[in-house]
Amino acid sequence: MRKKPVGKLRLRTITVLSVTLAMVVAVAISIAVFAAVYSNTVRQDASVSASQTVEQTEAAVSVRLDDMKDKLTTIGTMVEAYETVDAFRTRIEALTAIENEIFAVTVYDADGGILASVGSGYALKESPTRDLSFDKALYEGSDGFILTPPHVETLYEGIYPWVVTLAIRTGAPVFGSGAYIAIDFNFSELAGYIDRVGVGRHGYCYIVDSAGNLVYHPQQQLIFSHLRNEDTSKLSSWEDGVHTDGNVTYAVKTATDSRWRIVGVSYIDELVADGRDRIVLGICVSLLCCVLILFTVLRIYSRIVSRPVRELADAMKRFESSASDFHYTGGQEIVTELHTLSESFAHLTGRVRELMEQVREEETALRKTELKALQAQINPHFLYNTLDSIQWMCEQGKDAEATKMVGALAKLFRISISRGHELIPLGDELQHAKSYLIIQSYRYRNQFTYRFDVDESLLSYLCNKITIQPLIENAIYHGIDRMVDEGEIVISVHEASDNADDILITVSDNGIGMTEEQCRKILQKEKSDSGGIGVKNVNDRLKIWFGERYGITLQSEPDVGTTVTVRIPKVTEEGERA
Repeated sequence: MRKKPVGKLRLRTITVLSVTLAMVVAVAISIAVFAAVYSNTVRQDASVSASQTVEQTEAAVSVRLDDMKDKLTTIGTMVEAYETVDAFRTRIEALTAIENEIFAVTVYDADGGILASVGSGYALKESPTRDLSFDKALYEGSDGFILTPPHVETLYEGIYPWVVTLAIRTGAPVFGSGAYIAIDFNFSELAGYIDRVGVGRHGYCYIVDSAGNLVYHPQQQLIFSHLRNEDTSKLSSWEDGVHTDGNVTYAVKTATDSRWRIVGVSYIDELVADGRDRIVLGICVSLLCCVLILFTVLRIYSRIVSRPVRELADAMKRFESSASDFHYTGGQEIVTELHTLSESFAHLTGRVRELMEQVREEETALRKTELKALQAQINPHFLYNTLDSIQWMCEQGKDAEATKMVGALAKLFRISISRGHELIPLGDELQHAKSYLIIQSYRYRNQFTYRFDVDESLLSYLCNKITIQPLIENAIYHGIDRMVDEGEIVISVHEASDNADDILITVSDNGIGMTEEQCRKILQKEKSDSGGIGVKNVNDRLKIWFGERYGITLQSEPDVGTTVTVRIPKVTEEGERA
């Protein structure tokens, strides 16, 4: 036996491992170098991005503040042109109706008393609890424009808008000296803009004054509720620009009038992580492309070299295990050496198969010859007993019975010879069985009866000669001969219920029956116990002529009886299945 190689690697395995290892090492080094460089670049880009975002936000806030100042200057100029408060109020009511961002215009005296106030058509409260639009200390300490933090307007009945107040001193004669004119601008639009500004995935912007006090924060309510903390104390000492504090980057930019400062907050790890995600995605795509290229190269290599070698090796293994039914066709290999080797192996297997088929045919012919020789034998003991019985009948004057017995014996020998044919019509085979039963009924007088149950439409089909007689002989010898009571033999011929192309011949008796071991031994005996053709020879003959799925099956039960079933195909010509 050829030993299996130990510790050997396939050519394809070595190729795959080598190429894969080289690719993995190259990709790993490239990833490490690229990740280090890109991480530093991302940090720098993150700082620049945060600074640009804050500058854009500061520009938008400054434009809005400048616009508010222009409107306040215009209204201040208008005040000086009016001689009565009612005329001023009428003009302001028209203005607030047109300008949606202006909620109210109020004129205060030096102590904060309201001299005139118009609020977009809403009624002024008679005694407001607190006016957040006027802060005396802030107003007196400011030179030029006065800007308050965002607050809730509480002067009007049934409405509490969120506003920011811009005020300036006025010397209009109608209000006298020391008066202030203030405009409450709706702050919602500017707050919404600040809310929408984002720096990175979770970064944000907010507004502080020059002292670092919080003016507006997107999460202002959480801060006032002490559910969130925003440390703004350090911002007053920082100049405009980008500052890093731990993992947080702050971009600070002062508005044009130097009263508000825009602060942008971003998280370095988050920005780096976002960049890293893009790096990983790019690397994964590149790696996938490399894998696809590698897979394509290996597929081509496998198709040209590895697979033909593997198929040839597998074919040799299959040939070793089952050479009789092995078929191999080569010649599809692209590599010249493999093509030559494959064609040589195909020629070798074809030649071996031809030699094996030749040996098989010779063995089959020899087996058929042996079986025909066995068929041609006449059981001397059976012939002696039959002739002895005929002589006894003649001496006793039973000429009619002797004549009938001689006729049955003549028919028995005529059908046995059957002009040298192996296959005979099923009707002739049944006549042969009847002749045998006639002879045996005289020998075993009053010991058994017999009957036939035959489908007449099947009598023209062919079967092996001397197929039923050995089965009847087995029934008489093993079943009925040992019985005290009268036995019965039933021979039936019908079409198989499971296959319309098959015929079932059964020989049943009500004899003493057999065990499974006895049935097995009967199928192994070459000759019957009386010296005739054995059941095994009949079974072998059926399988040789018709194939392995045909032959004899035994069913028996002690003290009940035995049934022998023969399955043969429907054959009309002798050479049809031989």
